[in-house]
Amino acid sequence: MTIKQLIKQIKSKQSLLCVGLDTDITKIPPHLLEEEDPIFAFNKAIIEATHRFTVAYKPNTAFYEAHGEIGWRALKKTIDYLNRHHPDIFTIADAKRGDIGNTSSMYARAFFEDMQFDSVTVAPYMGRDSVEPFLAFENKHTILLALTSNEGAFDFQTQKLSDEELYKKVLRTSLTWQNSQNLMYVVGATKAEFLKEIRQIIPEHFLLVPGVGAQGGSLEEVCHYGLNEHYGLLINSSRGIIYASKGENFAKIAGEKAEELQQKMKLMLNDKW
Repeated sequence: MTIKQLIKQIKSKQSLLCVGLDTDITKIPPHLLEEEDPIFAFNKAIIEATHRFTVAYKPNTAFYEAHGEIGWRALKKTIDYLNRHHPDIFTIADAKRGDIGNTSSMYARAFFEDMQFDSVTVAPYMGRDSVEPFLAFENKHTILLALTSNEGAFDFQTQKLSDEELYKKVLRTSLTWQNSQNLMYVVGATKAEFLKEIRQIIPEHFLLVPGVGAQGGSLEEVCHYGLNEHYGLLINSSRGIIYASKGENFAKIAGEKAEELQQKMKLMLNDKW
């Protein structure tokens, strides 16, 4: 998917919403456990209830890897379903990969060619040659971990290296890499006060912002500091939507929660444009 296609969808739906498909089989409604593939059954129901309000879906691969072959099969069925029935929706493999060049090339092929995701999250710690293999794929996007929403982010990411914080050095350095136009960045909603300075370094790139909802991030602050002239935000909500109910009406409730967030986003977008 191109950035222009993503922007067109945001404008059409008046939404910045990304729904995280962090499907934990211990948390899904009990009646789904009778299905042949409970994980996929849950995902499919969530997708059908929320797709009108969302512009992206983000499965966290750990929730599928934990189940071995069965989990990978459910993930593949989920992405195939999305690409077949909702090809206009941006897909994110939240895999947090990153390794030496030839290994990263294999990771990139796995998620971009085999699984057919539009994007994948990547850790920058090993530097340029661990990220550029992902960036080499046309119309595919690498979402670099910059300033994450977890408490431990302060252990390293905000520590100063001579003149500036590590996360800022990651941002500036990554812009020098080949095909850096294919980069997006993870910036946690719980770090919204940092967005103003982040936007000074990367004014044009899209930001994937987790942490709104269950983690306590402020949607209003994220939009205030993070929006740019091309929208530039994908705001993720996982638990607050997909686990809003464990009853048989779980999908309906998830759809209502997604619409609630989308309506708030619509108001903020209308205020800006």
